[in-house]
Amino acid sequence: MRRQRFLRGLLDIKGYATGFTLIEVVITLTILGFICLIIFGAFRLGLSAWERGESVKDEYQKARIVSQLITQQVKSAVPFKIKPQQAEGDYLAFEGDARSLRFVSALPIKGKQPEGFVYAKYEFKEEGSEGGRLILYEERALNKDFFADDPKEELAVSLLEGVSSVRFEYFREEDPLNNQQEEWVEEWKAKDEKRLPKALKMTIIRKNQKGKEEPPITVFASLPAFRFEEVRTMPGRRVPGMSVTR
Repeated sequence: MRRQRFLRGLLDIKGYATGFTLIEVVITLTILGFICLIIFGAFRLGLSAWERGESVKDEYQKARIVSQLITQQVKSAVPFKIKPQQAEGDYLAFEGDARSLRFVSALPIKGKQPEGFVYAKYEFKEEGSEGGRLILYEERALNKDFFADDPKEELAVSLLEGVSSVRFEYFREEDPLNNQQEEWVEEWKAKDEKRLPKALKMTIIRKNQKGKEEPPITVFASLPAFRFEEVRTMPGRRVPGMSVTR
């Protein structure tokens, strides 16, 4: 009796061990395939999000560095007086509108340069639906008429790409004698103003990979040189000094 029960138990165990059907195997493999697909998709999604985050981080880091460089160069602007070949009188080398800015600075950005001032020009160029570029031209301020000529194209350096728009603004301080209130204006010609603006603001708007505009990047820089009058009028000589006018 005991031997019969033992043999019957062995038969039951053997039946359970060999009891998987083809349908059960197919269903099991299908479920495992779905699980692997979900895990792989989640992994790819996480990797893609990480790469996009790193790309955005790098772009913001680049924009922050460029903003700091622009701020430092603008703060180092000097009231450089140009003596043109034509007898029209000396004038300050500073001019800007909403899309471009040019001036003379004591701080070069492109790298080490010989002693002397540099002529810098910032310009926004549109390039279709992908956005435009913020370009810097920089050269030494040697030629008498350098401010009247356009800079050479080979001097162009692309600072930021994928830019939707760039807007320059200039702060005019209050002048009761001329009945002027303090305000931000989108155009400044030192040749007519007879002085530099008190401060400068640059607003950069960029687009992300989806084509949507990101929060604007605002660069603000004061110009300490607006309180001084440049004594130098001829290029090629050292500046003997500056005299306070106010």
